[in-house]
Amino acid sequence: MKEKNVNSKTAKPVKAKKAKAENQEKNADSLLVATKKDSTNVLAIEPDSLNAPGDLDAGAVDGDSVGNDAGMPALPTAEQLGITITAGNVGSAAGNALLSATVGDTINFPVTVSWSVNGSAILVVPTSSANAKGILQLGVSQESSRSVKDGKEMAQITFNYKLVMQDTGNLNIPAMRFEIPTPMGQSLDLRSDSVPIRVDAPFNAMPFIAGGAVGVCVLLAALWRMRKRANLRAATAAKNAFENALREKMVVLKQRVMVADSREWLLELEGICKEYALHQFGASACGIAAKAGDAGMPAASAVNLDALVADGKLDGWKPLLEEFAHARYGGGKRDSFENKETWKLAMTLMGIKEED
Repeated sequence: MKEKNVNSKTAKPVKAKKAKAENQEKNADSLLVATKKDSTNVLAIEPDSLNAPGDLDAGAVDGDSVGNDAGMPALPTAEQLGITITAGNVGSAAGNALLSATVGDTINFPVTVSWSVNGSAILVVPTSSANAKGILQLGVSQESSRSVKDGKEMAQITFNYKLVMQDTGNLNIPAMRFEIPTPMGQSLDLRSDSVPIRVDAPFNAMPFIAGGAVGVCVLLAALWRMRKRANLRAATAAKNAFENALREKMVVLKQRVMVADSREWLLELEGICKEYALHQFGASACGIAAKAGDAGMPAASAVNLDALVADGKLDGWKPLLEEFAHARYGGGKRDSFENKETWKLAMTLMGIKEED
């Protein structure tokens, strides 16, 4: 009878451990598979996708440790579930280039979560913002889509972050974090990569416009100075040419003072003086209209020297004009010495120097 009692006492713990092991397996299966009712907003994870341990040895662990392992099973990774997350325009022509912007620009930064469709959708919850040094998040929107890739239906959710650039330099759009709830009460964490972005100062055209305006003004001033100098050189050359021509006429007249008729000689000197007055003051100042001569210039013979003296334009010329009047109206022969003195006075009044 004693042996029978011993055997019955030892059999009870074995049955209890087997019952706990069966209950643990049932609880694990119920936690790992999503119910049909919640399949639209939680991640459905099949039991074989977990990193669950092998069959438990009822004799190796006690009941409490088995219960804890069954209540908190290990979650699979995003790679094991076929979930991918990409930040930025990956795959586009601009996706491989460094992002760039200008201070004050507002950009749209997409972050996409993709997975293979298994008959139901999953809920992706963003848990972080894109706020960082020099970057301010204004808002975020999301859109869903589906496509077929390699014969498999793929679903994706794209979160579009609206960001404004507030500082210059090499900035970084921070990594975005998301959570995907599971039927076990735990959430699967996802994290995107941080993306660098170059932010430059806005282009200011005013310095270039101001510089261009200053350059144009400087160029115009230089052209004006060049033109003024060219005109001055031309006027000086014309003046020198006229003075040289006038000097030659006066030299020839001096050479004829001894042999020429006194009256004719004085009238010829008067003609040279009229040419000087016309060149010096112009036709309008000389009181004559434009009268075409051989060179298309007003005739010097029409210059009224008496009027110019009366107007004060020919200061000191009155004695010279009296000589011209005497030759024209008085007649009579004059001594060559007197004519030579008249010649010297004319040279002085016209500012002509006799060459040595």
